[in-house]
Amino acid sequence: MTHLRQMLLDELQRRNYAQSTAEAYVHALREFAGHYHLPPDRLGPEQIRDYALYMLREKGLSARTVKQHMSAIRFFFVRTLKRSYPPNDFVYPKSPERLPIILSLEEVTGLIDAAINLFHRAMLMTLYSTGMRRAELIRLKVVDIDSQRMVIHIRQGKRSKDREVPLSKKLLETLREYWRWRKPKAYLFPSRASRRKGSHITEKTVYFACRSAAKRAGIQKSIGPHTLRHSFATHLLEAGADLRTIQLLLGHTEIKHTTIYLHLSQRHLHACPNPLDGLHISDVASVSRAWREPKQ
Repeated sequence: MTHLRQMLLDELQRRNYAQSTAEAYVHALREFAGHYHLPPDRLGPEQIRDYALYMLREKGLSARTVKQHMSAIRFFFVRTLKRSYPPNDFVYPKSPERLPIILSLEEVTGLIDAAINLFHRAMLMTLYSTGMRRAELIRLKVVDIDSQRMVIHIRQGKRSKDREVPLSKKLLETLREYWRWRKPKAYLFPSRASRRKGSHITEKTVYFACRSAAKRAGIQKSIGPHTLRHSFATHLLEAGADLRTIQLLLGHTEIKHTTIYLHLSQRHLHACPNPLDGLHISDVASVSRAWREPKQ
């Protein structure tokens, strides 16, 4: 597996895939091979289809997660091993379309105030005020905070794209206080483990910061770091920002990925009058409360 893993990593690097994607692909392939207790290059279309069913039926994984695993397996066989499998050999289950969970302004305030320490508070404030992804947050460096131009540089985000987002004055004040306390050298949020000196925190650390603050704040919604990204975009839209600006701030490649926030913005939901309100119907007080239709 070591040789095959290196082949996979080499091919991913040739195509300039993000480090987080490479890690996810290696993990997916390891799980696939481990399920059959065989090297992955000795498996084929039949095992691939059966494994997709296993992930859905027995492991109970979401359609989105199964899609990610299938993408990794397909990349390995088609791109790395150069096998000409037809597309139908890789089944991608249909994902249900759900609107993301959004926090109100009051809930965001409660979440930030409930952070267990300044380290967690700085992370939560950075996520919400920039809309960045947690994979982008953990790789943020001290030099990326540009207080002269009041922007934050996000280096090599999704699809290896750089972008800049505004630096909030309130966030800058918090980050300065945080820097005086932790004095990070390279990464803004470095790992505390001595064996990983000079490395950044993991995505799990960011998830824990979010979940622990939500629990302390009494927020019942099932939320994670990405919830703050969705809330950031929705609150911007409700404050009057246009979709194109939000698209650029989020780093979306296409505007269609940003239009989902039109369905979440209260300002846009209530911009048009409801047709029911225009009907001249009888007063609700005059409507019968009887269960049965009156006899003629």
